[in-house]
Formats: sequence, structure tokens, C-alpha cells
Amino acid sequence: MGHESTSFSLTIAEMREFAGFSEAEQEFIERSLDIALGRSDAFKEWSRSADDQRTIRGQYLAYRELKHLRALVPGDESFEKIETFLGTLVRISAQDLALEQLDSFSAYRFLYERLLGAAVRPYLPAAFCGAAALPQIRPERRRLLLQSLSEAAATAPAWSKREPGFYPEKIEAEAA
Repeated sequence: MGHESTSFSLTIAEMREFAGFSEAEQEFIERSLDIALGRSDAFKEWSRSADDQRTIRGQYLAYRELKHLRALVPGDESFEKIETFLGTLVRISAQDLALEQLDSFSAYRFLYERLLGAAVRPYLPAAFCGAAALPQIRPERRRLLLQSLSEAAATAPAWSKREPGFYPEKIEAEAA
């Protein structure tokens, strides 16, 4: 019972963390997971304009690389293939950050550990900083994003290897 209780409380903590994100961040995470996990037709579910269709198409194209990227996650002490892994992760991350729906490292980390699994956690601060600092991100956004990365997150001595347990989904409100 102890392991189940711990797992349950960690899942509740993930739900609380998600609830603390802005509505835009929550929707972006839900949409991104729908696209990456093939949970629904994101065009039907999330598209309200031609701009939405364009950004959803861009995510579909970028997220096709996630399966390959999962296989490239380097070991804790290896630099082998790190440029391919980190370069691809920074590019996909920058594309998502440029959409201006994720306002913090916490929301970014929450999404990307679900997209790529627990093994990617140690690389997320580097990928986030690299992506957020690119000139394709507006200067005001760069400042907001980079300031959201805490010293503790940037210098963590270790990361949990526990896979995420909570994958948020859009819930349709029933018509009255």
C-alpha cells in the first residue's frame, strides 16, 4: 500500500502544479499532449482560426521527431550524440516558446517531461535556456522566460527518474 499511496500523492502534486498554471498554459499543454500522443484531432478540437491551424500544423510536424528524440536522450555522464539531441530539443522547444503560450520554465518542464519522459529532466534547463535566449523569441519574452528558471532548477544535483503520472486532457463542458 505504501508505494500506491506515494504514487497517488505524487499524482495529486502533479495535478496541483498543473492547476497553478495560467489558463493559456493549461490549454497549450493539453493541446500539445493531444498532438504528441494522438489523443484526438487537434484541428477539430483546438482550431478556432487560420492562425490556430498554422500553429497546430507546425506542432504536428515538430512533434513527429519526439519518438526519435526519446531514443537519443544521453546517459547521465555521456556527451555522445548530445549535439543532435540538444540541438533538436532546443529547436522544438523554441518553436513552442515562440507561440507565447508557455510563460515559465515550470510549465515548459511539465509539458516536456510528458512529451519525452523522465529521462529528459536533467536536460530541460539547458534546452529551455537555449531556446528562450534565441533571437527568434521577442526580447520581452526572453526576459520573462529566462527569469522564470529558478537557481534551484538550473543547478539541481539530481532529478527524479519517476515517470509523470498525470497527463491533462481537455474536458468538454456539457451543454445545459
